Formats: sequence, C-alpha cells, structure tokens
Amino acid sequence: MSAIHDLPEASLPKDNAGLLRFLTCGSVDDGKSTLIGRLLFDTKTILADTLSAIERTSHRRGLDEVDLSLLTDGLQAEREQGITIDVAYRYFSTGTRKYIIADAPGHEQYTRNMVTAASTANLAIILIDARKGILTQTRRHSYLAHLMGIPHIVVAVNKMDLVNYDQAVFERIRKDYLTFAEQLGIKDIHFIPMSALKGDMVVDRGENMPWYPGSTLLDVLENAPTAHSEADEPFRFPVQFVCRPHKSDDPELHDFRGFMGRVESGSISISDAVTVLPSGKETRVKDIRVLNQSFATAYPEQSITLLLEDEIDISRGDMIVQTEKSALVTRQLNAMVCWLAETPLDRQRKYLVRQTTRESKAVVSAIEYRIDVNSLERIPVESLQMNDIAHVVIRLAQPLSVDSYVTNRATGAFIIIDESTNNTVAAGMVL
Repeated sequence: MSAIHDLPEASLPKDNAGLLRFLTCGSVDDGKSTLIGRLLFDTKTILADTLSAIERTSHRRGLDEVDLSLLTDGLQAEREQGITIDVAYRYFSTGTRKYIIADAPGHEQYTRNMVTAASTANLAIILIDARKGILTQTRRHSYLAHLMGIPHIVVAVNKMDLVNYDQAVFERIRKDYLTFAEQLGIKDIHFIPMSALKGDMVVDRGENMPWYPGSTLLDVLENAPTAHSEADEPFRFPVQFVCRPHKSDDPELHDFRGFMGRVESGSISISDAVTVLPSGKETRVKDIRVLNQSFATAYPEQSITLLLEDEIDISRGDMIVQTEKSALVTRQLNAMVCWLAETPLDRQRKYLVRQTTRESKAVVSAIEYRIDVNSLERIPVESLQMNDIAHVVIRLAQPLSVDSYVTNRATGAFIIIDESTNNTVAAGMVL
C-alpha cells in the first residue's frame, strides 16, 4: 500500500466523454422504432444474423421492404400488436461516439415508462407524422421531456415521403411547434424533415429534399453535447460505503478510512475544501484513489474512494460536497412526482423516500395540483392514480441533501417506495 504514494498523481480520464443518451418519443405509428432501425441499419451496426431474421419476418408479413422497426420492438406482445409498450434500449457506435437509445412508448397509459426513459437522456427526438401534424401526444411528450430536464429537443418531421416531400408541410409544422414550445419554455430545438422508411435525412441526406439546408439527424447526434459538459456543476458525492480494512497486517492500512461512491456531478481535486452533509463538518480532500492508484482529480460518473484530512463521523447516505457550493439540507420536499404504481397514493400511509444513497421515511402532506398533460391545466385532487403527474409536498423523518432538479438531475431526483411491498411507487423531481 505504501507504493501508492510513489506513483505520480494523475487525473482520471473522463468517463463517457463521447457517450450520448437519447430518447425517441411521439404518437403511435409516428415511426419511432423504424427510425432507430434506420439509424442502426445505415450506420452498419446490425449483425448479419439479426438482419437476416428481420428480413425473414418482413417477408412472412408480405412486406416489400425490410421492417426495420423489428430491431427495437423486441417484446412478443409488441410484435403481435405492432406497437411499443415498454422502453426498448439499444446501443450502437459510429466510431466517433457511443450511443444509448431509449425507444419510449407512444400510448398515454404508458406515460410512466416514458418518464423512466427520459430520466437519463440528454437529448430527445420527438417524431411528428408529416400527414397529421402536432397531436396531443406530441404536446404530452414534449412537456414530459421538458419536465424531466432534457436540455436538447430534436423535432423530426417523419414520413415526408407520404406528403411528396412538401416544404410547406414541414414549415407549417415547425411554426406550430415553436408556438407551443414557447408556452413551455423549451429553448434548444432543432427541426429535421425526414423519411425513416426511405432513409432521407437520417444518416444520409438523400436527394428528395434539396430545399432543406440543415444537418441530418446523425450529424446533430454526433455534435450534441454530452451530460455534465454544458455547465459548471457543483461537486456531489453520495457516500455508498465506508472502507475500514481493520484485519489487514499492513500498518498503513490499519488506520485507513476511505469513503467509496460515485461522483454524481462536478469534479474534485486533492486539497479541495469539502463539507459533509447533513452534519456540516468541513475538511479537505487528502487523496483520491481508484484501486491501488492515486489521482489528482476525479470527474462525474466515476467511482472513486475519497480520503479526507480530518477524522469525521461519516456513514452511508451522507453527501460530500464542495464547501463553497453546498446543497440544501431539508426535511421537506416541494416536488413534481409521477405516480408509477397501480395502487393509488394513500395520504395516510408512510412511504420511504430514497435519494442518492440516503433514505428517509416520509408522508405526502399535500397535493398542490395534478397536471393534465394534454391541456397542461392544473387540477386539484385528493389522491394520485397511475401515470398522474402532480406537484406535492413531502415531509421527511430524516433530512436529505438536495438540489433542485433543474440545476442537478442527480441530487434533485428521488423515488418513493412502498415499505410493505418494497415496490417503487413514484419518481420525483425536487422543485
């Protein structure tokens, strides 16, 4: 263990520097699954046996072209009904960067699935059928993407081949969406006309829309910012485990006390001043370690062990933050929640709130209103049903260290658990 200090200090390479997590959503039959299939097909990331299988399935269905939607509609029930009912994840790489795609359900009753998919995405592709224009589900998914803090929206006006690639159709939809987006406060929007079936403007430009001077969808994805790269985020380190190897014969390890966890946001370097929450005790970083090596700096989404200069009582669930950029320690949460469970919210029951690595017993003390995601109207209610999205007030038995979800998605998010069943019944975002 003594050899650790003989190693030159270095900065850990930034994990996932080229990774983009994005979401596809829209109304039923807008072509979400086909779009993802087209991306995988045209970037040549489909295995030969997989391609052969979907070619055979397409032939059995009497289709003239390969049904690329089969690449994502993996559930048997989906294939039988021709719809997506669960979140299908796919991974691919272009050589420039890596991608994780979430194909969200289109039906209203699967709103909770879409919320789950959006929680980790940094970009959302909202598909609109060029023949139908903006529909209720378009507004619903745009609202949910904005609510879940997705910073970049791509509006893909699909099926342009069915409207003869008419520029006027695209411009009309673009104008209508901008009017709606202004009401929500959505700022970063990129519009692309395309045909996922034919491949126009997905990976290749095609020859059918010379009037559109903008980028293809893949060009937009290749240049989209990754998570944690657009703002100077404060350091947040929820402690997962306290490492005390007492049984070691190594005298240096006898007094070793390391705090293990994942850097949720921000970066930290040796000698930086930090504060432990909720106690408020202050100290400095003595060392940053991964396995048996010391590093000068750690970055978001990296799993590390922190050593501190002072002996402070720290346990799992505590959070280490930058002293000059602390988090809010509170016993009450004002939050938006999406109710996930089939069993309605019971205001008389105690639930368990889990945020980062900390848990607290809690009660929902008030429901301010429920959002009608179709009209965005605020409706007073006494309880919450599955897929309801509402503004609530939650009282906590133990304090949590939180940020607003808008400023920090990692420490502003939480889940609500039914203690009797251990089921997750709601997902929440701190206001």
